[in-house]
Amino acid sequence: MIRTRAFKGILPFVLFTAVLYGNAVTTLADTAAPAPRTDRVLSQAEQSALTTDAVVEILLQGNGRFVNSDLTKRDHSALIRDAVAGQYPKAAILSCLDSRIPVEDVFDLSIGDVFVARVAGNFENTDILGSLEYATRVSGSKVVLVLGHENCGAIRAAIDKVKLGNITTMLENIQPAVQAVIDSGYEGEAVSANPEFVHLVAEENVRMTIRNIREKSPVMNEMEQAGELIIIGAMYDLKTGEVELLD
Repeated sequence: MIRTRAFKGILPFVLFTAVLYGNAVTTLADTAAPAPRTDRVLSQAEQSALTTDAVVEILLQGNGRFVNSDLTKRDHSALIRDAVAGQYPKAAILSCLDSRIPVEDVFDLSIGDVFVARVAGNFENTDILGSLEYATRVSGSKVVLVLGHENCGAIRAAIDKVKLGNITTMLENIQPAVQAVIDSGYEGEAVSANPEFVHLVAEENVRMTIRNIREKSPVMNEMEQAGELIIIGAMYDLKTGEVELLD
């Protein structure tokens, strides 16, 4: 009987302690280790509801997570299956071919999130324009982002007027940006060994590409004029992973 009364007396205390401790653990878990972000394939209705400004903000926030090594946790197997029925990406990104720029990771994006067109020097041509028109007019993307980067090999090759196979013809697309910086009155050395000149040409190449997209694609130009699309440029920093929008 004594043992029974002792057990009955201590049981409520044990239960109270367990509940209290359990609540404390839950609270600590909620504050110290929040559940990881998860992702799913965007629906057509969700894509339609996005504004151009909202998509730009999504890209910038995603880049912030990339820089801080805080990428979203994803079940790629599930995303693959969910994307079979259709695709409704938020944006289309025209990037350089450079292997050091994993575009989807740079913006913390995944399957079905973004169209990516890549060519050394991130310039436009007929094929790129057609691809971007498909991404925007046909598939509903709200942003076209032309993404240049520091220390670009294609930019340096264009400055050096490299002659090699089909690379020679490809670099002709970048030559106007090189000449534009020279014609602007730049007083430094117009050589690929000058990082400042390379940077200025890379930025001008992005801006020139944006102008060419607007001039050569009435489809995207009309969409932008109607507020259905925004065409913007940015530079990627190879040292930090940070993306900076151009004015």
